Amino acid sequence: MKRASRLNYLPPYPFAKWSDRIAAVRKRGQEVIRLDVGNPDLPPPGEVITSLTAAAHRLDQHGYSHYRGTFALRVAIADYYARRFGVSLDPETQVLPLPGSKEGITHLSIACLDPGDVVLVPTPGYAPYSVGAILAGARVHWMPLKPENEFWPDLKAVPSSVVEQARLMWLNYPHNPTGATADLTFLTQAVAFARRHHLLLCHDAPYCDVTYDGYVAPSVMQVEGATEIAVEFNSLSKTFNMAGWRVGMVVGNSDALAALAQVESNVNSGMFIPIQDAAVQALSVSSEWIAARNAVYRERIAMVVGRLTQAGITVQLPLATPYVWGMLPPGQTSEEFAVALLEQTGVAVTPGSFFGPGGEGAVRISVTAPDGLIAEAMTRLLTILS
Repeated sequence: MKRASRLNYLPPYPFAKWSDRIAAVRKRGQEVIRLDVGNPDLPPPGEVITSLTAAAHRLDQHGYSHYRGTFALRVAIADYYARRFGVSLDPETQVLPLPGSKEGITHLSIACLDPGDVVLVPTPGYAPYSVGAILAGARVHWMPLKPENEFWPDLKAVPSSVVEQARLMWLNYPHNPTGATADLTFLTQAVAFARRHHLLLCHDAPYCDVTYDGYVAPSVMQVEGATEIAVEFNSLSKTFNMAGWRVGMVVGNSDALAALAQVESNVNSGMFIPIQDAAVQALSVSSEWIAARNAVYRERIAMVVGRLTQAGITVQLPLATPYVWGMLPPGQTSEEFAVALLEQTGVAVTPGSFFGPGGEGAVRISVTAPDGLIAEAMTRLLTILS
């Protein structure tokens, strides 16, 4: 079979390749502790599961859903943005539920980009930002994120010749993989930059409610005029421990959402209605539940940071995300280090290179595993660093 030529430019998804390596280690009999993926180990709120179960028992809930999601879910998303960020959104035109935000992120590029267009993508960053561009035949311009600049892109450093050809710019705060945060002042500057250069600003915010020590993450939709120039992706995966449920959303610019909806209606048939009913329930879960879950992550992060610091790895205590970003000592690439750690100790972490060229020299460690396993993983990690 002849493969499409576009696959020559599309690398294998790094986590798929990494999962194959982990499976091979397990096949040899090694117990593997997975701290590489942000897959919540804690359950969703009980009332969300109850809602799903009740809806699934209804005989009228098993047909196709509307391509744009149920109206009740769109209203619940708009209500969440009003309550959480003080932002008013029209559930008819400015809210679009998604069968996973990852899919929507990729499909937005297909909806908005032509071959030869340029996309501004932060590095390190989430792989689908660049994957979508590649599938659309567009070109990626990497925006380096450096610790000395708080892991914010230097927008002034993007060459004018690149900006002239750019159509989209991706941002992601709180940031995966570094855990960095951005304030409303920076997001305001980003909106102004996008407006000045006629870009669609795409902000990915699935970790906005996974925060610590009193930090409250802003939404780009809080910036005046943002709906004219920006969209924001979000997800129930991390906020409510619902990663496998595949419920995402995008809000903001109505033209961009209409273009994305046109693609989505051609490639999927909507979400299971009981899952949408449960998503409505999740979006009304109390902030106390979220705070209690975040407190568990915060304790785990403190343990990981303490052990990594003890081992001589440079790391900062993050204010958000379930991740710790550690800078490695010189001598090995991030993938070489991660492979050695996996092969020798059975501990899986994510090589920084999986997040683009700007991630080299670091590893991401997830705390979405039980406390005892994380403690054991840190003990094993220290054995190859000592």
